[in-house]
Order: sequence, then C-alpha cells, then structure tokens
Amino acid sequence: MRTVLTVCCLFLVAGGPDRAWAAGNLTVDGSSDRNVTADGGTKYIRIGDGSSQEFEFPENSDGVIVISSRYRSAAASRKGRQSWKQTVTVRSLDPEVLSILNVTDSGHAGPARSYIISIRSGLPGRAQLQIRLMDLDRDSVPVLIEERTDYAIRVAPGGDDPAARLVQAGGLAHFSENPVLFALLPLIFVNKCAFGCKVEVEVLRGLLRSPVPLLLGVLAQFLVMPLYAYCVARLAALPTALALGLVITCSAPGGGGGYLYSLLLGGDVTVAISMTLLSTVVAAAAMPLSSALYGWLLGVHAALHVPFVKILGTLLFIAIPISLGMLVKLRLPALTRVLLTLIRPISLVLIVVGIFMAYQMGASILADVRPQIVAVGVTVPLLGLLVGGGLARLARLPGPQRKTVSIEVGVQNSLLALAVMQLSFRRAEADFASQAPFIVALSSTSEMLLIVLGHFAQRRLCSPAASRSDA
Repeated sequence: MRTVLTVCCLFLVAGGPDRAWAAGNLTVDGSSDRNVTADGGTKYIRIGDGSSQEFEFPENSDGVIVISSRYRSAAASRKGRQSWKQTVTVRSLDPEVLSILNVTDSGHAGPARSYIISIRSGLPGRAQLQIRLMDLDRDSVPVLIEERTDYAIRVAPGGDDPAARLVQAGGLAHFSENPVLFALLPLIFVNKCAFGCKVEVEVLRGLLRSPVPLLLGVLAQFLVMPLYAYCVARLAALPTALALGLVITCSAPGGGGGYLYSLLLGGDVTVAISMTLLSTVVAAAAMPLSSALYGWLLGVHAALHVPFVKILGTLLFIAIPISLGMLVKLRLPALTRVLLTLIRPISLVLIVVGIFMAYQMGASILADVRPQIVAVGVTVPLLGLLVGGGLARLARLPGPQRKTVSIEVGVQNSLLALAVMQLSFRRAEADFASQAPFIVALSSTSEMLLIVLGHFAQRRLCSPAASRSDA
C-alpha cells in the first residue's frame, strides 16, 4: 500500500503527457518536449509549459513551486545508460520579497525530473529567480548546464495588513490626503510673508559677491549627506527599500523649516532663505543623479521618479510669499511691524503642530517600524548639523552664518523624499520605504525643537547675569 501511494504521489508531481499539477497559484505541466528558444537553443528547466514566466503569490505566506528538468547527461548516453545525476539550485534575487527555504528532489517519472522549491513571501514586490541546472555525472566537479533568470514571482499585497487595519481603526486617511495639512497652508503663507520682511537686500548683494555659504550648503547636502546615508545603511544592514529611502531623504534639499530655526536660534535669515531656494533648484538635477547612483549600488532595478512638479511648487511656495513680504517691507511699514511681531509665535506653533501631524499621519507607515532605521534616522540631523557647522568654521564664516549653514544641512525637505517613494513604488512598498524619511523628519523636528528650547532657556538664565554685571 505504501509503495502504491509513493508511486501515485510521484505521478502527480511529474505528471503524464496531458496532466498538470498546481502548487498554490503556480502550475507545472509535464508536456513531452523541451523548450526551444527563438535561436534554436534548448532549455531543459522550466516552470509550467514555459509560456508564462511571472507568477503571483500572496505576501507573508509559505508555499511551493515545482520545477521540471528534462536534461539527460550526454556522458551517460554515450555509455549506453540513463543517468539522473543532476541537481537544481534556486536563488531569489530579492530576498526581502521572496525567500527560498529549500530545494527537494522529488524523483522522476517518465522523461522529466521534478524539484519542489519551498518558498516564503515577504514584502509586496517582484523577485526574479536564478535557477541553475548542474550535471553531477561529469568527473567529480558539478558542471553548469543551464542558468535561467527569466522567471519571477510577483508578491501581491494581502488584505490583512496591520498598517491598513490601523488606518481603518483610527479613521486616518493616507498622510498625503490629510485635510489638516491644507488647513495650515494660509498660516504657513503668512509666516513666509513675515520672513520676507526679514530679508536684507545688502546681505543678498554680499552673497552674490561671495557665495561661500551657498556653495558649502550644496556640497554638504548633495555629496556628504547621501554618502553618509549609504554607508550607515550598509553598516546597519538595512533592508534595500529602507536603505534607498534613507539615501533619497539625505539627497533632498534643505527644508522650509531651516530658515525658521535660523530665526529662532540667531542665525542669518537672509542666508537661510537663499540656501533653501538654491538647494531646491539644484535638487532638480542632483536628486535624479544621486538616486540613480545609489540605487545602482544598492541593486534597485526600479525606475525612480523625481517629482519635478513638486520641486517647482516648493520653489514657488517659498519665492512668492517671501517676495510679497519684501514688497510689504518697502511699502507698508505698519503691516511689517505686525508681521515681525507675529513671526516667532507663529513659527513655534508651526513647529509643534508639525511634530503632532507627523506622528499622526505617519502612524500607519510606522506601525511596523524597524529598530535599525530608528537608530540610524536619529543620527542624520545630528550629523548634518556637525558637517555644516564644521565646514562653515573651516571657511571662517561669521557666527550667524555658521549657525545657518549648520541648520540648513541638518534639516532636509523630507516631503520631497516621500513624494519620490510614493511615485516610484506601489502603495505597500512605498509606505515601507517611507519609514526612512518619516523617521528623519520626526528626529529633525524633535531635535531642533529641543535645541530651540535649550537656546531660549540659556538666554533667560544668562540675561539676568549679564544685566547684573553691567550694573
């Protein structure tokens, strides 16, 4: 009875001339002939009948695929005997999407030999397979007979995603669809107009004559920071998607919060606004180059889409209100005094609301956050502050400009990095990769808020002592 069951199982796996066997949603056909390519080359190994080379599989689940081989050793044929001394090795080219657990030789029935491949799916995406057929009948060293990389498994998102459950339970929309973000736009616009009233024309002329702070910012933001992100991602063994998200975040230009922090910390607001505008313009060329270079080094084959429209929108949303504020400063002194009175309270409110919104909107994306990306993300703003401050000190810039260069390098426009992720990948993949810009944004805002509070506390404590010494 046991022998009969064994024979039946082998017949089901290998199949007869017209029988197919399904493993999950993959089908293996035991048809009689070998695959023949367009140029006449013979292919011995295949999944199914060779007509389909991409198969779909649900995420976060185990399963099997079955590979058939019709190879027969030429050396054995010359000796007048049949030999099945062969083996198949299978490797996933994207282990985060698909893992190969083991390969089992299930024997043969008829002209085909079958191998059962146990797999485990991970993140949604597409993983190419590297299938190698080895002949073990030639001398003592395995000989590669055939290698195929044209088969792929597409892992589809499952319906029971913890992040999706969190969004549904909390009634939160996706972070890019949050209505609070749009409700804050008028307040942000007024705040930028107030910053326009702080711009000094003489400082702008000085930057045209000697643009050292601007050049230092571009050097640190688009060369040093992406290189640091790549190196630290490798050291921390981050998954490829998170490593790419971190690199793109560190390739982003200075954020709009940079000149806000420069104001609160006694930096040069005019230099800060100029650095933000220039870095946003340079980002249109630097972000595609940086993304392509480090994407290639990380082995990412997807096309990355840089949001040029969003970059242009960022430029206009900075330039228009600030230009309007400069015009108000020239024509309406009374309104200028009102705006300058409101600029600090509005800036502090925007910082606090920004932190709250980031935590709220990022709850779904950060539901399954990796500890490595948290540890790495915390270091990014700190390193940017140190790199910017060190370069500015080496260039012997004045104190306010040193603060500004340090802040501009340490504060990235993470929204642009988020836009790259959302435009380049499917929703689930994009949200996973977006953990990096979210963590960096939260770390940057929280750390800068602590620095601002420490600065205010120091001024409050030092002011009475200074007054007493003057008396």
